[in-house]
Amino acid sequence: MIKENFIRLFEDSFRANWELPAFTNYGEGLTFTYEEVAREVAKLHILFQECGIKANDKIALVGRNNSYWAITYIATVTYGAIIVPILQDFNANDIHHITNHSESKLLFASDNVWENLEEEKLNTVEAVFSLNKFALITIVDHTKLRLISDEETETEQEAHILHEAPFTAEQVSMARIEKLFAEKYPDGFYPDCVRYVDKPNSEIVSINYTSGTTGFSKGVMTSGNALAGNVTFGFSTDLLSRGKRAVAFLPLAHAYGCAFDFLTSVCSGAHTYFIGKTPSPKILLKAFAEVKPNAIFCVPLIIEKIYKKQILPMLAKPSMRWVLRVPFLDQTILAQIRKKLVDAFGGEFTQVIVGGAPLNAEVEEFFHKIKFPFTVGYGMTECAPLISYAHKDEYVPFSAGRLLPTMEIRIVNPHPETGIGEIEVRGENVMSGYYKNEEATKLTFTEDGWLKTGDLGYVDANKNIFIRGRSKTMLLGPSGQNIYPEEIEAKLNNMPYVMESLVLQQDGKLVALVCPDYEAVDAEHLTQKELQERMEENRKTLNTLVASYEGISQIQLYPYEFEKTPKKSIKRYLYTTSMGK
Repeated sequence: MIKENFIRLFEDSFRANWELPAFTNYGEGLTFTYEEVAREVAKLHILFQECGIKANDKIALVGRNNSYWAITYIATVTYGAIIVPILQDFNANDIHHITNHSESKLLFASDNVWENLEEEKLNTVEAVFSLNKFALITIVDHTKLRLISDEETETEQEAHILHEAPFTAEQVSMARIEKLFAEKYPDGFYPDCVRYVDKPNSEIVSINYTSGTTGFSKGVMTSGNALAGNVTFGFSTDLLSRGKRAVAFLPLAHAYGCAFDFLTSVCSGAHTYFIGKTPSPKILLKAFAEVKPNAIFCVPLIIEKIYKKQILPMLAKPSMRWVLRVPFLDQTILAQIRKKLVDAFGGEFTQVIVGGAPLNAEVEEFFHKIKFPFTVGYGMTECAPLISYAHKDEYVPFSAGRLLPTMEIRIVNPHPETGIGEIEVRGENVMSGYYKNEEATKLTFTEDGWLKTGDLGYVDANKNIFIRGRSKTMLLGPSGQNIYPEEIEAKLNNMPYVMESLVLQQDGKLVALVCPDYEAVDAEHLTQKELQERMEENRKTLNTLVASYEGISQIQLYPYEFEKTPKKSIKRYLYTTSMGK
C-alpha cells in the first residue's frame, strides 16, 4: 500500500504553497492562488452539505479544461464523494448514460455541454451546476424537485420545501454559500483551516468511463491508492515541483492528463495553465512560448504534426539534403534543428513525456538522431494510468519505458524466439474493477489477480517494456482516447443498406468497411453511384452519434461477407492487415 494518503496530498500542498499561483485559465487572464483554490474547495464542501451529499455519493463532471473543472474535482474527492469525470467529446446520449449508470447525484457541466443535454434523461441527478463560477443551472425534477416559483404563496412554498424537496434553489445559491462560509470561518480562512475528510487509500475516489454507450460501459473504479501511486511517482521524477509551470492541454477527464498535468502538478505546488480550446499545434506553440513550461506531457499527434509541418519541409530542401550527407556539417545542422524544436516548446523544459498512443517510429528515430530531450511512457486507464516510464537519460529507444517500482509484469505465452506475448500487470496502480460490471471485471483479471492489458510485447532484463501490438480490438484516438470499434459498428449496422461493417484505423484515421445489404439495394434499384451517396449520408449521420474522435473519415464498400470464426465473429485481423498495406 502506498504510504502517502491521496487526500492528505492536497492538504499538504495547499498549506505549503498558500501564496503561490495554482491555476490559470490560459488566454482568459484568470488565475487562482493555492489559497483561493482552497477557499473555493471549502465553499463547494458547504454546497455539497446543503445538497445532502454523503460519503461515496457520485458527482459527475464534464467540460473543457479550466480552473473550475479542477476545483470541482478536488472538492469532490476531499469531501469524501466519488468523482465521475466525463470526456466532453462524448455525445449527449453517452453523457446521459454515464450519469445514470454511475448514479451521480450532482452534475457540474460547461455551459456548451449543458446546451445539448436533456434534463428529463438525467434519472439520478438532483441538481446541475455550471462550470462558470458554479452557478446553479437547474434542480432536476425527476423526483418532483422543482425551483420555487415567484408566484407561489408563502404557504405553498413552505409545503414545497417540507414535503417535496430536500433542498431548494435558495439553499444552493452561491450568495447563501458565501454567507455560510463566513459563518463557518469567523476568524478568517487560513492554512490550518484546510482539513479534509479522513478517507483510507483503499476506498474508491474516481470512476472513469472508457466508453459511454449503453451495453459497453466500463467505469474504471480507481482507488486513492492508485492515484497516490501515480502522483508520488511523479514527485520522484522531479519533473514538476513547487513554483514550476505546466501547460495542461490533454483532456483532464482522461487518465493521463488528469494524473500528471493536473494532480501531480497541484500536489507538488506547481502552476498549471489550462488550455480550454482544441489543442492545435498553433495554439500550443503559442502557449509554450509564453508559459515556458518545465515539463510537457504530450501525445504523439502533437509531436508528429510539428515534425511533419515544421521539420520535414526543411529536410526536403535540396540544399539541406546535400548538407546532411557531409560529415561534421550534418551534426551542425541537426543541432540547429534541435535548438529550433526546443525553443518551439518554450526552451525551459527538462523533457517531453510522450504517452497515450504509439509514437511514429520515423519520428522517434529522428528525435533520437538530433538528441531531442524526450521519453515514452506506457499506461492505461485501468492503472490510473502509469505502468512504465524512464527518464530521458535512461530511456531505451523504441521502448515504452521501465516498469514502475510499485508494479509487477509478466508475459503470458511468450513466443519461443521473440519472447513476445500478452502483457499482464499487477501492483499499486491497478484499478479495483469495473463499476457494476462484474462480468467485465472477471474477464479482465486472471484468477491469481493479474490485470490483462490486452497488449502484446516483451520485457528486457532491465524491465524495459517493448510494445509490439494489441491483442484486443481497441483502437487509440489522436489524443490517446480509447476507441471501441464494435460500438461504432453497432450504430452503423443499423443504418440503411448496411449488412455488416468493420471499423479500422488507416493512417491515423477511422475507415469503415461496409458489406452492403444487396437485397435492399436491389429492391430499390440503386446504382453504384447512388449506393455510394447513401453511404456518405450514413457516414455523416453516424458522425453525429459518436464522439468527435470516433468520427469515420470514409466508408469503403466491401463486395463480400466478412470471413468469420465458428462463433460467427468476424476475423478482424484479416482486414486489419489488408488495410495496413
